[in-house]
Amino acid sequence: MAETKYIFVTGGVASSLGKGIISSSIGKLLQARGYSVTIQKFDPYINIDPGTLNPYEHGECYVTVDGHEADLDLGHYERFLGIQTTKANNITTGRIYKSVIDKERRGDYLGKTIQVIPHITDEIKRNVKLLGNKYKFDFVITEIGGTVGDIESLPYLESIRQLKWEMGKNALCVHLTYVPYLAAAGELKTKPTQHSVKELQSLGIQPDILVLRTEHELGTGLRKKVALFCNVDEKAVIQSLDMPTIYEVPLRMQEQGLDSIILQKMGLPVGETPSLGPWRAFLDRRHKATEMVHIGLVGKYDLQDAYKSILEAVSQAGTYNDRKAKIHFINSEKLTDANVEEELKDMDGIIIGPGFGPRGVEGKFVAIKYCRTHDVPTFGICLGMQCITIEFARNVLGFEDANSYEMNEKTSHNVIDIMEEQKAITNMGGTMRLGAYECVIDKDSKAYEAYQSEHIQERHRHRYEFNNEYKEQFEAAGMKCTGVNPESGLVEIVEIPTLKWFVGVQFHPEYSSTVLKPHPLFLSFIKAAIDK
Repeated sequence: MAETKYIFVTGGVASSLGKGIISSSIGKLLQARGYSVTIQKFDPYINIDPGTLNPYEHGECYVTVDGHEADLDLGHYERFLGIQTTKANNITTGRIYKSVIDKERRGDYLGKTIQVIPHITDEIKRNVKLLGNKYKFDFVITEIGGTVGDIESLPYLESIRQLKWEMGKNALCVHLTYVPYLAAAGELKTKPTQHSVKELQSLGIQPDILVLRTEHELGTGLRKKVALFCNVDEKAVIQSLDMPTIYEVPLRMQEQGLDSIILQKMGLPVGETPSLGPWRAFLDRRHKATEMVHIGLVGKYDLQDAYKSILEAVSQAGTYNDRKAKIHFINSEKLTDANVEEELKDMDGIIIGPGFGPRGVEGKFVAIKYCRTHDVPTFGICLGMQCITIEFARNVLGFEDANSYEMNEKTSHNVIDIMEEQKAITNMGGTMRLGAYECVIDKDSKAYEAYQSEHIQERHRHRYEFNNEYKEQFEAAGMKCTGVNPESGLVEIVEIPTLKWFVGVQFHPEYSSTVLKPHPLFLSFIKAAIDK
């Protein structure tokens, strides 16, 4: 295959229909046929990246290995395809405009008037083609955030129109819409889909394939009608029913020949349908697992998307331990010494979630104390690990006011602190340790048992660190620092070896757990929770 092929995935009628899952599924199916594939997300908001966005607004902030704060859909791309994405896989309107404005200030445009067309659209097109040009992928799938008809996605759609025109058979548009069911009439309605396609056509884009999200089976008649009204081949109208798990979606898409249709439309040989053996084996194990393991997630964001990667990592680890992992969200703002037993007693294991800022941390200390004194398998992630050390400092070392410099700058025992060189930086993103860092693991530890390796690399997203001045006191009292960054000497992993499974990690292991390669720490944690 000489030229890179480009697939654009747009959405209509409503947001949150699962463009990310459809993009990932298309990628998975093409990858299974031996093509090299990458997926990128273009987000129409003006933030430079989601790093400063509240998780309530936008779900979790995903971190790539090269230290870019990205949209949570990149997590789906990595989990489905087993690839590593980078900064180039997630572009926002903010970054597009910033790039154009920086060029304009440097005088690159030689006095021209800067306009949305061609300057903004050219910059979007350059970014669409960047990965294909640089790495010569067979397919680049570009997911456009938002919904057709939004004012902010217009420059992206105009760029797609131009690219489809310029590239001919090498570009294709998959449009995802919603077919609502009116209970009172007992009917499925295609009108919103027709309107959404009309809207695209009015912008000069004819979708090649329609994927219809629905809660009810769509009949052949209905699909024929949609094909007729929307100028789309009948076999290119695909239904996407609600599934018990997102990991079923690639199989359902394959059954309807989505990948074959894409190849046909792009003038490529269709050939044999791949069997997706390992993927099916994973799903088989998932369906066969009937016994439950109950995991409490202690955090402050009562929204599943805020902890998306953790939920997926736990669920995958459950499958590989032949259990259904049920996650119970436990709001740390509401936890007190009085109700902690009631809230946690039925849990097989507890995860102390990541986060920023002081809201809800006192409740995390309460949960940790309960877990430590009742020997409940406990996994602290990022801020969760910092809370584990603070609780230990308060209740074992006896430093009553122990805290993180983030929560209380006046604490006399700053067991979690900011590094000296970071104190002068005021830009919010500027002080973070972001992306993949090395860690050397002590061979006599739970972490080593899980990883079976002394040298690992994990992704970070935090500003505060374990204060090494206290290291000896912690170790003498029974909390071991079992993972350390070889360059900076910063503590990455803490454990209490006398307990069944009590581990805190300064990094985010959930970011690198995938369907076919579940994360070793999550596997080990779930196993300990089952043994409890």
